[in-house]
Amino acid sequence: MALFNRNQRQRSSFYSTATFVVFVALCLLGLWMMSSPETVPAAISLSSEKAAVKADVKEEDSSIDATNTVKQDSANVVAEAATAGAAAAAEGAEDVNVLGKPGDSGAAEGDGGKESSSSKDQSFDDENGRTEGGELVKPGGGETDAAAGQDKGASEEAALDNDAKVDTAGKEQTAIDTKDSGGLDQSAAEQTATDAKASAAEQAAATGVVKESTAEAGGGSAKKLTFDDENGKMDGVDLVKDDGNKTRISEESAKVEGAALTVKPSAKAATATETATDTDKQDEASAVAATDDTTTASTTTSEDEKKQDGVEQQLPAAAEAQPNVQAELLTERAAQNGSFTTQAAESTEEKKKRAEKKGKKEKKKASGAVGTVAWKLCNSSAGADYIPCLDNLAAIKKLKTDKHYEHRERHCPEEPPTCLVPAPPEYREPIRWPHSRDKIWYYNVPHTKLAEYKGHQNWVKVSGEYLTFPGGGTQFKHGALHYIELIQNSFPDVAWGRRSRVVLDVGCGVASFGGYLFDRDTLTMSLAPKDEHEAQVQFALERGIPAISAVMGTQRLPFPANVFDVVHCARCRVPWHIDGGMLLLELNRLLRPGGFFVWSATPVYQKLPEDVEIWDEMVKLTKAMCWDMVAKTRDTVDLVGLVIFQKPVNNVCYDKRPEKEPALCEPSDDPNAAWNIKFRACMHRVPEDQSVRGARWPALWPERLRKAPYWLDRSQVGVYGKPAPDDFAADLQHWRKVVRSSYLAGMGIDWKTIRNVMDMRAVYGGFAAALREMKVWVMNVVTIDSPDTLPVIYERGLFGIYHDWCESFSTYPRSYDLLHADHLFSKLKPRCKVFPVIVEVDRILRPNGKLIVRDDKETVDEIQGVVRSLQWEVRMTVSKNKEAMLCARKTTWRPTEIETR
Repeated sequence: MALFNRNQRQRSSFYSTATFVVFVALCLLGLWMMSSPETVPAAISLSSEKAAVKADVKEEDSSIDATNTVKQDSANVVAEAATAGAAAAAEGAEDVNVLGKPGDSGAAEGDGGKESSSSKDQSFDDENGRTEGGELVKPGGGETDAAAGQDKGASEEAALDNDAKVDTAGKEQTAIDTKDSGGLDQSAAEQTATDAKASAAEQAAATGVVKESTAEAGGGSAKKLTFDDENGKMDGVDLVKDDGNKTRISEESAKVEGAALTVKPSAKAATATETATDTDKQDEASAVAATDDTTTASTTTSEDEKKQDGVEQQLPAAAEAQPNVQAELLTERAAQNGSFTTQAAESTEEKKKRAEKKGKKEKKKASGAVGTVAWKLCNSSAGADYIPCLDNLAAIKKLKTDKHYEHRERHCPEEPPTCLVPAPPEYREPIRWPHSRDKIWYYNVPHTKLAEYKGHQNWVKVSGEYLTFPGGGTQFKHGALHYIELIQNSFPDVAWGRRSRVVLDVGCGVASFGGYLFDRDTLTMSLAPKDEHEAQVQFALERGIPAISAVMGTQRLPFPANVFDVVHCARCRVPWHIDGGMLLLELNRLLRPGGFFVWSATPVYQKLPEDVEIWDEMVKLTKAMCWDMVAKTRDTVDLVGLVIFQKPVNNVCYDKRPEKEPALCEPSDDPNAAWNIKFRACMHRVPEDQSVRGARWPALWPERLRKAPYWLDRSQVGVYGKPAPDDFAADLQHWRKVVRSSYLAGMGIDWKTIRNVMDMRAVYGGFAAALREMKVWVMNVVTIDSPDTLPVIYERGLFGIYHDWCESFSTYPRSYDLLHADHLFSKLKPRCKVFPVIVEVDRILRPNGKLIVRDDKETVDEIQGVVRSLQWEVRMTVSKNKEAMLCARKTTWRPTEIETR
């Protein structure tokens, strides 16, 4: 019995020892699995390392911001990935060390894959970057992750030391029974081999999950991310669909609600990751392409590709590797004016010649970042129709006279306003073209006086909640189309849409004449003052017809000389014959040699004494100006008459005139100087050198759109540094590619909602020419300190205007659907602040209108700060090499507080 008890105690001791040895072996196996890169569950390894790399990349400057509602999307995803990785690591460690079940690591992997997949469905809070189901991202997120990693490493090291001590004690106990313990060791070795195979399978599965998740986030396929230097094409960027006021992307794209841009992973990076997984599992890591210009958009690459020989490798600057703005655009920043002068230089020189000295105030350079802005509504008697340079009552009251309509001219405030113009209370989304030509919402332009005053002439009528436009005018009550045909039939050489392409309509009313000339492929600059004909230009713009607020007063109109094919006046109430024909001589300056002046007014066909007197004065004046009366007709439908005059094509008549009035201008008088230049009662000689602009008629439309003007020769240096004809051709090709590959397909703009477009800093008009096939018109603005290329724009059958963006533009609020600014704001900084210019952009852009800005990154960041404070939706930003592009959408938000006077 004693023997039995002794043997029983020996067997009991043996079983206890064996149990302890098994426990120690399993603990060592668990520690080995956690510490070895081969056997760590792949989901944990990949997600943790990916989160760490993303945290590093997050410190770079932001380059792609999908929308205003996704301010910190990448930061949130990084935080979620880091959280998921830490949670998975903790769960995996507990399963291995406590339960001793290597197969449970698959659960951690599964959870990790699930988290990766679900992260695509997160919705983002606009104000604080909070995600539903996620955590608030803090600025120190990257450092926190690093600290957590250090704490984890310290814990694992301490556990390893403790297990080493237990292992030493265990070895002493194994001497009791060598055979049995050897069997256990063999069993443990087999279990280890099985675990290694399972771990390798799990790691491959996890890698597959990561690849699949990455492919899903990129739209289902690996694709190179590019923003082509030559054409602006953003390969790898999903098309954003504009659904009303919301921006949506397809389900196949990264499913971030409200995102405006999805960036797909680089194919090269994905291939590198797969190769690294298959060939060297110990070195496998998930990484992101850390570039100097993208932060919020991330791609996947391998750690081996980032580092070579211990030195971090810089990614190539090629267009196919990362988002980019156009190379030609970057070149343009370094280009000079070439052979072109500037309108500022021309006008300033002209003022000096006239001995008109005017001091210029120095303006402070714009400050950098914009802090919190307390926006207020403008306190103006004009209300929702406020035009700062035309509604400056303080300056108007100081005028000594208004005999020549001085009170209708521009009088800009000394400091540009920084308040916001309110919208009408019930403002609605404008009716789309071409239906807008016939009717608009009354709520958008709530004025009825013109309907009461001109309704019988079919200008405009009130019809329920609409204002309707029958297409009539004072001289064409039965419709503009009949009137347009009357002009054509009176003198076929007019040739609408072929010889005559660019028209100036003076005293346009609601611009029905220009609106219906679109049917003849003819572009009309409609012009009228802001006067008792309430909101006539605003009606035109709301209808989708080009128009500006201006008056034939005392100063030259802001256009170059010899550019309009036709000038039209139908009862425009301009006294052409007074003051020595001063106003008609301004039309002579603007009219192209050989161009036509179409005049339809009562003096042409009525025999009242006043009309007869005016007609006689006009005949005398036009004869002295050498204008040829080529047609005079009477319409039996509208019971009106019209006359067509033609400007001479040479100087023969000028030299043979018996009387020298009006006088010829001095040779030193620059006809192209047009910014704040007073009228002069003189005529400029017609260019006769066949190589000079104005000596020949342009090519017929539409050939003239693509053809470089004949007066650009290779001896002239273009704006971009090439010979002028080559510069012109390169600019056209460049903008065609940009518009086709980027603006029309990759910006998320619904072009069916775009009608009125402005290029705020046009050069040759290439952007407008690229939109030729779209149902839009483009107001090309050549700034006064830029190369004076506006004559080129007119020569190709487009139109535009001179302007200084340090002042407000002469148009009504809510006039344009899209504004395009290519390196405008950075060039304004030496003369004026950027902030008020953005306020002006907000004034003239319609709610839900789009702004596209290309400029240096510092300026784009400043603009982005301002438009965000205006609660605009920032749909996309892309940056590279200190250059950036921004696309933003104006919202309907307005402040409630009104500024104090």
